[in-house]
Amino acid sequence: MARPAKRTTLREVAEATGLSTAAVSYALRGKQVSKETEERVRRAAAELGYEADPIARALASGRTSMVGVLAGDLSDLWQQQLMAAIGRELLACDRYALTVDAGGDPHRELALAKQLRDQRVDALVVSPVDPSAEEWGALAEALPVVAVGDSLQKARTAGQVIFDNRAGIDAVLEYLHGLGHRRVTVLTPTRPSTPDRPADVYVSEAAERLGLRTELVPCPQELGEATAVARRVLEGPRPATAVFCFSDSLAYGVYAAAAEVSLEVGRDISVVGFDDHPVSRVLTPPLTTVGWGQAGIAAEAARLTVAAIEGKRVRKKRILCAPRMSERGSAVRI
Repeated sequence: MARPAKRTTLREVAEATGLSTAAVSYALRGKQVSKETEERVRRAAAELGYEADPIARALASGRTSMVGVLAGDLSDLWQQQLMAAIGRELLACDRYALTVDAGGDPHRELALAKQLRDQRVDALVVSPVDPSAEEWGALAEALPVVAVGDSLQKARTAGQVIFDNRAGIDAVLEYLHGLGHRRVTVLTPTRPSTPDRPADVYVSEAAERLGLRTELVPCPQELGEATAVARRVLEGPRPATAVFCFSDSLAYGVYAAAAEVSLEVGRDISVVGFDDHPVSRVLTPPLTTVGWGQAGIAAEAARLTVAAIEGKRVRKKRILCAPRMSERGSAVRI
């Protein structure tokens, strides 16, 4: 069996260039040497096949170049897209995303956050399932934490990219009210263990102001489970005339359930989503939904994360994302 190739060392690059190992190290990092020396060292390193040892580099710098990216629930197709986009933005800054999935479980979320901390990631980006958990405070003291979606109420975060859920919910419920709907079912991924999530509270406030009868129904993001919940809603004794879904993934479950019980979305039942996933545009009828500007969210989250890792001061640590409603054919006047 062939033996693995021996890794070229920093000392060998130093011997090839006639420089000290310290000078070679500085040159490879572009620090404290002339441009000519930097180019000479980089050329020699390339010829020798030298690659920096990531473990040694982490020990020397105290950084791993890894960022924990903790998704609330990757069953949600939009969250899949968002976490991938954040990973790409971090990679463009020479940081590597270690993405993990809380699966909608607040206990699992905190366990994973602590595990990422213990694995010495340089920072943590989190889309929280339970933004009010006490443990976020200690985690934010141990490493930079950037929240996406909801703010962490008990933590001093390094940055926040927050969705203006109150404005988004107001826009949807006012829209449905204007179409004549007075009974609206709201499908939410919130579990009974986290009933105080801001978006759920905003629904009650908006409904009272508008004179709507709303019912919050917990619903998993996975399509099969969402379809089963939506079918129970549609076959209830007095079903609502509209269903507002806190993610487009949940809305896909309503479409599937409607087909199973021979109802037509946009005629027999109105449906509105949240997030504006690309698939929503190609449904029949296309889904009316609220978008947040995913590319901008990912860029801002990465910017705040890298700035925190590098100890840079940023002028604005809290970014509020405004909702943009795309009116299509899934909600109609009654």
